[in-house]
Amino acid sequence: MAKVRDIKYLNRDFNSFRNALINYSKTYFPTTYTDFSEASPGMMFMEMASYVGDVLSFYQDNQIQETFTQYANQTNNLFDLAYMFGYKPKVTGVAETTIDFYQRVPNIGSGPNNRPDFNYALVIGENAQIKSNVSNINFLTEDLIDFTVSSSSDPTEITVYSVNGSDEPTEYLLKKSRKAISATINTTTLTFTTPEEFSTRTISAENLIGILDVVDSDGNVWYEVDYLGQELVFDSIKNTNPNDPNNYTDEGTVPYLLQTKQAQRRFATRFLGSSVLQLQFGAGKSSDTTEEVIPNSDNVGLGLTFEKDKLTTAFSPLNFIFSNTYGIAPSNTTLTVRYLTGGGTAANVPANSLTTLTNTNVVSFANYSATDPSGDYQSAFDSLAVANPNAASGGGDGDSTEELRQNIISSYGTQMRNVTLDDYLVRALSMPSEYGKVAKAYIENSKVSTENNSVLDLYVLGFDLNKKLVSPTDALKKNIRTYLSQYKMIGDSIRIKEAFPINIGIDFEIIALPNFNSNEVLRNCIITLQNYFNIDEWQINEPIILRDVYAQLDNVQGVQTVKNIEFTNKTGDSYSNYKYDVKGAMINNVIYPSIDPMIFEVKYPNSDITGKVVNL
Repeated sequence: MAKVRDIKYLNRDFNSFRNALINYSKTYFPTTYTDFSEASPGMMFMEMASYVGDVLSFYQDNQIQETFTQYANQTNNLFDLAYMFGYKPKVTGVAETTIDFYQRVPNIGSGPNNRPDFNYALVIGENAQIKSNVSNINFLTEDLIDFTVSSSSDPTEITVYSVNGSDEPTEYLLKKSRKAISATINTTTLTFTTPEEFSTRTISAENLIGILDVVDSDGNVWYEVDYLGQELVFDSIKNTNPNDPNNYTDEGTVPYLLQTKQAQRRFATRFLGSSVLQLQFGAGKSSDTTEEVIPNSDNVGLGLTFEKDKLTTAFSPLNFIFSNTYGIAPSNTTLTVRYLTGGGTAANVPANSLTTLTNTNVVSFANYSATDPSGDYQSAFDSLAVANPNAASGGGDGDSTEELRQNIISSYGTQMRNVTLDDYLVRALSMPSEYGKVAKAYIENSKVSTENNSVLDLYVLGFDLNKKLVSPTDALKKNIRTYLSQYKMIGDSIRIKEAFPINIGIDFEIIALPNFNSNEVLRNCIITLQNYFNIDEWQINEPIILRDVYAQLDNVQGVQTVKNIEFTNKTGDSYSNYKYDVKGAMINNVIYPSIDPMIFEVKYPNSDITGKVVNL
């Protein structure tokens, strides 16, 4: 029977292994081997064993370290961890800027009926590419540009371009603005024969931004999802009730209506490295489930035929139908994949350098007539011009090792799910602008007593064309409700309501310092208050603290002291119809909002803020 040996398990490096082996030999083989000199054959084997033990310990420690996000250093391991925790790394920094699009159109009518002829207005399709004149850098606009449509979220600015001898306009200049990113569209094809479960394909390129779209040889669109189990995707429907630029109203200003649908043709992407993007498809067949299903109470938990019992199923709002196929696998088809590349420090181009629209094939007329004896159509087409008024910024390298590590930890904490009230607030404000612009939002637990304590009231307001607060349209409310439904907790219920804009006026009195121009000091005070009460800086249910208002005026150069400030409520005519007792709401020099969510607004800063310089 073998003797029990005293074996140490705490040795981690070369020297500790070597000393342990020497002590082990001296203890258990005192007469068998006694030559422990550096040149002895026995010491060679002991040191070789120590070497192997040291290397194994190092790699074991390293592999354990690389499994923890906060300690991992190897890029490929961080990319794997990012995929596991649901974060998509940024391998390039994309530059962004605003691009202005201009075109000229002739007039129509005369006298008071003189107006732009929108029959000559252009429509610039999605994914217009603009090239820099100082470097070989391309920028891309995502949204369609239609000069015939004007709304609060997408205004068409109209100015007179030329007049005749009677000072009557003969040409008008139309202007629209769009956000653009430094990106180039690239195309590749992926061929599939027999269906393969969870098949993958890779795209290799430098400065990869992501997938633009995927269409198969039959014309079917494949949707990118965060993970293959996500069956519901957003589907945009063009709002067929656009505004007439000649007769602007604020009704129906949402460019697109939002709905969700089940999409079986879908794929998920993940970065395997800084220049390799993997696409993964599902495992089902086209005959397994219906192609598209609009979720309703009739097909909740419909599932597959062999899954009858749904009592213990945990439904996700993003997997409403609950199918285990994770989408269909492409077969006997060729997918045309368009992907974006770009970014980097070179993409930070200067102002007025993006001047060339390279893909003019996306430009067309909204209302084209083949009969054009005057040649105005060609003139309008040739007048199209683009420019970036501001320099592009944001271009650079992708996530650094530390940024990647911190972003993974942050992504794991949020998980794209709305849990707290602030989560709902941020998600509502971040809704894509094509579905409507949420100007202000405020959320609270419902004050109405119900059996369900998870009823939330979301109060929202929109902007009109002049950036004044207005009630949200029904289309905007519906889009918000649809958008939030994909991120809310399944037990939460959200009611979209309208907040109350309260218009106020401000009248102040100051005493100016000697040797200062009183008119100039007064003008600077008015500008200071206009900036302070800029609607972008105010939120729903934010009180007015008079001490801060006094401090703003006291900091204006030339002001000796602020003698008085009066706040009044303005209603009727073009102001809000909601009245508010401003003086009654003031307690200890703080004007408090009402119990019902509201927001203070200086609607016309140039006339609603007045002041005068008085003597001591």
